[in-house]
Amino acid sequence: MPDIPWTTPTPPAPDAEVYVMASRFETETLTGALRFFLKAPGIIAQLRKAPGAHGAALRARVLRRTFLTLSAWEDRDALYRFARSEPHRSSSRAAAAYMRESAFTFWTVPARELPLAWAEAERRLDEQKHGH
Repeated sequence: MPDIPWTTPTPPAPDAEVYVMASRFETETLTGALRFFLKAPGIIAQLRKAPGAHGAALRARVLRRTFLTLSAWEDRDALYRFARSEPHRSSSRAAAAYMRESAFTFWTVPARELPLAWAEAERRLDEQKHGH
C-alpha cells in the first residue's frame, strides 16, 4: 500500500525550531492493520488543517502490520491540540483495542531541516525501543 509522502500544511518561519514526533504502531492482526490504514486519510485531512502543523508523513507496511508516522509542529501544545481533536482522538482510542505495540519519540530541529528523513525517525525509535 502506498505511503503518504511528506506534506507541509503550514510552512514554519525559516529560523524557527520545530517540535518533532515519530511513532511506530504494530497491530495484532492484519484486520487491525487494514482498520488503521483506512483511518489514515481522515487523520491526514485533519492534520492538513491543524493549527501549528508544519509537516507530516506516513509509512504504511500493512502486510507487516506496521506503520510509522513522522510529524513536525510549531510546539508541543500544537501537537497535543491535534491529538485531542477529532477524528484523531476517537481513532486512536479505537485503535488501542487492536494495537500490539506503540512507540513514540520527540525532539526539536531547526525548521530548515524539514522535510525530515525517515532514517532519523527510525534510528530514534530503535534507540528508544532498545533503551539507549
